[in-house]
Amino acid sequence: MQIDTTTEYGARAARRLREDTIGWLTTVDADGTPQPSPVWYLWGGEAALIFSKPDAPKVRNIRARPRVSLHLNNDATGGDIVILTGEATIDPSPPSEAEMAAYMERYTEGVKALGWTWEQLTSEFSTVIRFRPSKRRGF
Repeated sequence: MQIDTTTEYGARAARRLREDTIGWLTTVDADGTPQPSPVWYLWGGEAALIFSKPDAPKVRNIRARPRVSLHLNNDATGGDIVILTGEATIDPSPPSEAEMAAYMERYTEGVKALGWTWEQLTSEFSTVIRFRPSKRRGF
């Protein structure tokens, strides 16, 4: 799904997907309970790249129930809402070199702040999740 950037909301949502560094990926567990998880993501214009620990509950949930949502934090007054719903898949292929370079550029400061190296991050968070939205909503 491409976001229509010709509308005020669409332009704002696209900008926030490019600029915000934390999103909330909500999966559903076996008993139907929503499970929101903060994630780092790379928005590619039509889909998001997310890394996860292989044994994380969100990975199990996606394998069983791929319908998920990704939403961004609201502003201080509860506005500027961006919510995308769609399907997530576990991708056995590694990200492209261009995706990895963009992801590294985006999160270099975050990796440093956590005291990690990129080798540690990619080793521990080795599962690739691809989220492809089909709907968006917000205000």
